[in-house]
Amino acid sequence: MKTRVVVTGMGVISPIGNSVEEFKNSLKAGKSGVGKIESFDTTDFDVKIAGEIKEFNPTDWIDKKDARKMARFTQFAVAAADQALVQAGLIEKKEGERPQVKSDPERTGIVLGNGIGGFEVITESFKKLFDAGPKRMLPLTVPLMIGNEAAGNISMIYGTKGPALTQVTACASGTDAIGEALDLIRAGRADVVITGGTEATIVPFAVGGFQMLKALSAKRNDEPEKASRPFDADRDGFVLGEGAGVLVIESEEHAKKRGAKILAELAGYGVSADAYHITSPEPSGEGGGRAIQLALKDAGIKPEDVQYYNAHGTSTEINDPTETKMIKYAFGDHAYKLKVSSTKSMTGHCIAGGGGIEAIACILAINEGFYPPTINLDNPDPECDLDYVPNKAQEGVIDVAASGSLGFGGHNGVVVFRKYT
Repeated sequence: MKTRVVVTGMGVISPIGNSVEEFKNSLKAGKSGVGKIESFDTTDFDVKIAGEIKEFNPTDWIDKKDARKMARFTQFAVAAADQALVQAGLIEKKEGERPQVKSDPERTGIVLGNGIGGFEVITESFKKLFDAGPKRMLPLTVPLMIGNEAAGNISMIYGTKGPALTQVTACASGTDAIGEALDLIRAGRADVVITGGTEATIVPFAVGGFQMLKALSAKRNDEPEKASRPFDADRDGFVLGEGAGVLVIESEEHAKKRGAKILAELAGYGVSADAYHITSPEPSGEGGGRAIQLALKDAGIKPEDVQYYNAHGTSTEINDPTETKMIKYAFGDHAYKLKVSSTKSMTGHCIAGGGGIEAIACILAINEGFYPPTINLDNPDPECDLDYVPNKAQEGVIDVAASGSLGFGGHNGVVVFRKYT
């Protein structure tokens, strides 16, 4: 019999809120976090908009000395992890002290998803290298930029000594990290795992690179809040976002023994590869659909028992109709009874951070009894003919929610959450 795994803490840094409460309220209100890029001069760019984090002060969660030694993606991850650990009751904050986890440190692990690492560090160091030579590069270039440093810093700050791993499957990284964390606990390698995803890619190099792929929305620079429009016939690309979503998960036995409040059950995980194309999903939807089926099978849940599916929903020409096929492939006739939405319509595409952020959206949907909307869905694409909860959140009883993420390279990951009983 599989070990039951539950969620006891959540933390989020996102374009629509830097706490779970702010994030929840924004989801319910259908608030867009997309605006004009303020972090760099976009004069030479066709794309001038993104879902940037607003009013983020890392020292609200992190010691000032520690924060200076972290890239932005790591700061996001530590801030979200801190929130999640506080909610889970696994740390106590004391002035001037690093909070140590109350669980057995050797049985407490970390699995975080990250796609690209410290992009702003890479950009700055390359500039110094080319302009002034290697001796002017940032001394901490390497430890700041590499993707595993988010997990490493969380381990050092909170004193966890179990596995500290980083999952890299492009835009599926956050979801795959949660799935791998589930497996760690089921395998008996950990009692508690801090998991989710983090990303900070709103820098000239990343925006320029995605722009050259023709992947980003470039038609709505003057109305940025309308640019991310998944499943809409007038969509013209995704909007880059940033942020982190982090969960604390643990075995049911461990959570109950310490009297933790259980937020949801993490019931299943499915993963597959398309073996098709480096940037495009397999056109029939079989690959992603199979990941959904595997996740439901792993959870022991029938397709008709799922009420809500948080779609990858990027707002690109290719993704949205293909993902619609994936959902139909996995759910059959129930696909038309299912509520499907893309919260990327509000946050933008937070790359590896998306999987963690969207997992939190699913848990909030279950606990708060609402379906997050797909905003800007004004002119539905005829090929996208499911119920995408257009423009306004809807009330409803949700017992089971699933979240899917698709990554360049054909990576498909799906996690399933169930109301805890």
